[in-house]
Amino acid sequence: MKIDGGLMGSLHQVPERIRALEQAGYDGAITAETSNDPFFPLVLAAEHSEKIDLITSIAVAFARSPMNLAQIGHDLNAYSEGRFILGLGSQIKPHITKRFSMPWSSPAARMRELILAMRAVWDCWYKGEKLEFRGEFYTHTLMTPMFTPAEKTYGAPRVFLAAVGPLMTRVAGEVADGIIAHAFTTARYLREVTLPAIDEGLERTGRTRSDIEVTCPVFVVTGADEESWSRQREAVTRQIAFYGSTPAYKPVLELHGWGALQGELNRLSKQGKWAEMGTLISDEMLEEFAVVAEPGRVAGELKSRYGDMLDRVVASFDLGEHQADAIEELKKP
Repeated sequence: MKIDGGLMGSLHQVPERIRALEQAGYDGAITAETSNDPFFPLVLAAEHSEKIDLITSIAVAFARSPMNLAQIGHDLNAYSEGRFILGLGSQIKPHITKRFSMPWSSPAARMRELILAMRAVWDCWYKGEKLEFRGEFYTHTLMTPMFTPAEKTYGAPRVFLAAVGPLMTRVAGEVADGIIAHAFTTARYLREVTLPAIDEGLERTGRTRSDIEVTCPVFVVTGADEESWSRQREAVTRQIAFYGSTPAYKPVLELHGWGALQGELNRLSKQGKWAEMGTLISDEMLEEFAVVAEPGRVAGELKSRYGDMLDRVVASFDLGEHQADAIEELKKP
């Protein structure tokens, strides 16, 4: 299992942070499109690292065009000497239309076409093929030598796709090099919904499970003492409640018979009662969504629960003196 660590925060902190992650043995460093741009930190990270993968988890796909993403992907992969992974996600309709002022329709079909359009651009640049992509959502038919990158040594970056529902997950199986499962998932949902949908997508394009990496950020509740344990528990339950309030994630709750909770969480979110929402997450729910264990047992619990399903895990938790041992344990076959 590969281990990825977070590269969030100020650009000024990136050089020190990426060096620390690489020295600690992490396989990848992730950025996210939240309060910061997801690509700028990875330019600095590429300059101050040698081996570690550099991953957007995620960049919002529908806020950009396939050509724009193809150019960014090329530049970061070339500068990092083949270490960039373009992790994309759809976001939800209100953010695309109201925050980014971009079109929204048929997200799974649009995402599939966006990735295929990017690949058509890259085939033009790296293989010399004529750019002639005509789809329902995107059309790319113009490319001249002036706009073709000169550095072609490292080719196209790997493309990972974030997915929760079966439709987007099948798209990942069809056209992506990896799938980023959402943190708001359970081992049961991965096994019964996510993996079968991946297999369906792989079958459609004649690929196998070895052609795709499955990664997921995992909630962890742990602590060296009761105070830190309680603090982490509260933070994780609030995060689970926040995600649970989103209608798109309701199927995860429904699989466990908790579908009615989504409506209540959504109602409270509209009232701004974020703290109260967290109190609705029971111990049973927490155990399903998070690994709850003492620091020295976290790695073993992660491997036991996800070892046969995940190829990568985002280790955003802090295990203190047990961190190095946990990374070493998780990386073992």
